[in-house]
Amino acid sequence: MSKMLKSSGAMGAATLLSRILGMVRMIVYARFMGDSKVASAFFFAFQVPNLFRRLLGEGALSAALVPILKERELEAGEKSLWETANAAISLLICLCSAAVILIAGFTSLLLWHGGWQPRTLLFFELLRLMSLYVLMVCVAAVLMGICNARGIFFIPALGAAMLNIVMILAVLFLAPRMGEDLHQQVFGLAIGVLAAGFLQMVFQLPVLMKQGFRMRFVRPWRHAAVRDIIKRMLPGSVGIAAFQVNVLLTSWIAHAEGSHIVASFEYAVRLMELPQGVVGVSLATFLLPALSGLAVKKKYPEFRATLKEGMGYLIYANLPAAVLMFVLAEPIVRLLFEGAAFDSRATLRCQLALKCLMPGLIAFSLVNICARAFFALGDVKTPMRITVFCLAANLVLAYLLIPMFQQGGMGIANSVTSFLNLGLLIYALRRKFRKLTFEDMYWPVRGMLACSILAGLLAWGSHLWLDSVVGHQSLGARLLVVFGPLFLGGGAYAATTYWLKIQAAADIWALVKPKLDKSA
Repeated sequence: MSKMLKSSGAMGAATLLSRILGMVRMIVYARFMGDSKVASAFFFAFQVPNLFRRLLGEGALSAALVPILKERELEAGEKSLWETANAAISLLICLCSAAVILIAGFTSLLLWHGGWQPRTLLFFELLRLMSLYVLMVCVAAVLMGICNARGIFFIPALGAAMLNIVMILAVLFLAPRMGEDLHQQVFGLAIGVLAAGFLQMVFQLPVLMKQGFRMRFVRPWRHAAVRDIIKRMLPGSVGIAAFQVNVLLTSWIAHAEGSHIVASFEYAVRLMELPQGVVGVSLATFLLPALSGLAVKKKYPEFRATLKEGMGYLIYANLPAAVLMFVLAEPIVRLLFEGAAFDSRATLRCQLALKCLMPGLIAFSLVNICARAFFALGDVKTPMRITVFCLAANLVLAYLLIPMFQQGGMGIANSVTSFLNLGLLIYALRRKFRKLTFEDMYWPVRGMLACSILAGLLAWGSHLWLDSVVGHQSLGARLLVVFGPLFLGGGAYAATTYWLKIQAAADIWALVKPKLDKSA
């Protein structure tokens, strides 16, 4: 049984819990705010601290840090690893503190200037309040990277679940006490974001302290490993910064085009991230330290085999998810979000964005894995250059498509450029590894695609029949018209791929069967 499947499976369980709670949070948000201009302002403001989280926390810094921590541990022992970790955290605290001061100061200046439309004014006020989230969530992300370098995956993934619980509680109990108007109540959600960030940061410390970690300030500008981290980090930072600036610019275009577009697209993205996060992020998180260790030892045949194995598992899991969520987009959105402030028109807007996003699900996830392969080899320049090119294409497409298709235009632009990104990354990998070929994956992937299409047709046909029989007015009917087709399509996919002897299906069955035998 693949160690990758077992490790990512354990982390996937924690990630699944986090994603389910994240979906509950989005359901609560949808019922509370709908896809109104207040919701768009909140989601838009939340994107800015997330820019720094991905730039300084989960992005280039983590990608540079994990391989270096593995190198320090293998070459100089645990003491050197902990010292390097503290130096990296010290660097991050300095950078994030500067970012918080910059964001809070700039938004205060804009608010003082005045003359803004109400929804833009609300965006600036929320952004100023949530700026402190940058520091807390970036430290939490690097602590997660340190845990991953030590082979600890479950607890860091569980920390995200804690974050979602706090944010849900903020909507249910804090926001209603902030005032009678939604413009006032939304500040309770912003306070919940800060509380959640703090909890996620401290949640991982006990497990690291049991490993021997003690947090202390180490002057980062004098540390040799930090200079190495910065050297590796800067090219990747350009790519990630370009991605986040692209997100902000496309959101600004959408925000100017219509009051509901940003919120509708955000809800669709969160639905797409459920399968992507459980499988794609879990595998990618496992692969970075695993590939880094193989690269340090120059075990390149094992490196190539591990990379292809991870890609195979990801395609097996996410291909049917993309097909099923595409054909069932409207009933899924109706079941999860429709009610209270989220009406039937909001459902139609959101399902359009989801349908336009789902074709790109496989590419989104595979890009994450292929980029990890470059990071493990210490090459951050190649994926950075490819990313910047693809983001420029995405911005042009978004500018052209949003006026025509609104939130659907954002989804189409993302899907098209994600496939472009994937194609260029694979081309660059094959140039780096002449012996890296994918011919042995062609038949299994074709089999998975055929089985996914069969699953999608079964789900689509059964949904139409059930909807004509029971409708979708009651909660029971909505549950039936979603989960009935999902189980039918998913079961057909699992059975047919196992019958075709696809390796990923056999591996998953071998992992699940002993647990079923014990429970029987």
